[in-house]
Amino acid sequence: SSEKPGMIWHTKYAFVGFSPTGTMLADDGLNEKGLACGGFMFPGYAKYEDVSEKDYPATISCMELISWILGNCASVAEVRERLPKIHVCGIVMPQLGFVAPIHCMVSDKTGDSIIIEPIAGKLNIYDNKVNVITNAPVYEWHTENLRNYIALKPDNNPAIKINGNEFAQFGQGSGAIGLPGDFSSPSRFIRAAFFANAAFQGKGTDESIGIAFHILNQFDIPKGSVRGEEAGKPVIDTTQWTSASDMTNTRYFYHTYNNRSVRVIDLKELDLNTPNIKTIKDIQRPGKIEDISGQFN
Repeated sequence: SSEKPGMIWHTKYAFVGFSPTGTMLADDGLNEKGLACGGFMFPGYAKYEDVSEKDYPATISCMELISWILGNCASVAEVRERLPKIHVCGIVMPQLGFVAPIHCMVSDKTGDSIIIEPIAGKLNIYDNKVNVITNAPVYEWHTENLRNYIALKPDNNPAIKINGNEFAQFGQGSGAIGLPGDFSSPSRFIRAAFFANAAFQGKGTDESIGIAFHILNQFDIPKGSVRGEEAGKPVIDTTQWTSASDMTNTRYFYHTYNNRSVRVIDLKELDLNTPNIKTIKDIQRPGKIEDISGQFN
């Protein structure tokens, strides 16, 4: 019976994160040990394990997976070791009306990173070769598709000669001609891999966080740019929030669609032993625009 309980688990490590559906379960977050985990939609490919009643004591739902990882694991190595010992089943998310098709990325402060994908009833764990994840299709397809874009580079191309005549680039950026700019998942994967590889590393964590947001801003969807239809109703896709984690210093940074100011939550400043889940509910309100007209001198 679906009414019977699954695995009872307790949160060992405190974490902070986003819950876009209003539940007390995270879709993206950072824990006190510097482990970061994020869930991404995986439609058409996600197939969770079919569990029987004997599996229930060791079963969590797909909705709990990210919270379980953040609450119970201190490193990617621990996730690799513990995840195969439990079952993850699909469950209808009331806010969506269907089983949430999710795959996720887990990273820690050592630089270790994995992708977890529920495929054909099995949880596959892959090394995150390029430190990138987007949505469907499967991770191995995305990494194969990189081979279509091996000519992309940050360096400008030299002039060429045709029939004795020289043709030079119009301006900066010719090395990345062909970089896909659309919002499809395969194109975003290529774009993310390019920027993650090409961008200079920051000199410190704060500069690195700034660079991370410059990269992540390449994926911000202006409202109305991506439209679909479900059950006869229009669906408009937007970037609800954008986050970056300083895993070394356990600081979680984010901005939202309406408020572009970057905010930070420092886990070292929080009471990590509070018995209650605490929330911030007004983060989608519009940000303030600073008027500096009076600062001329």
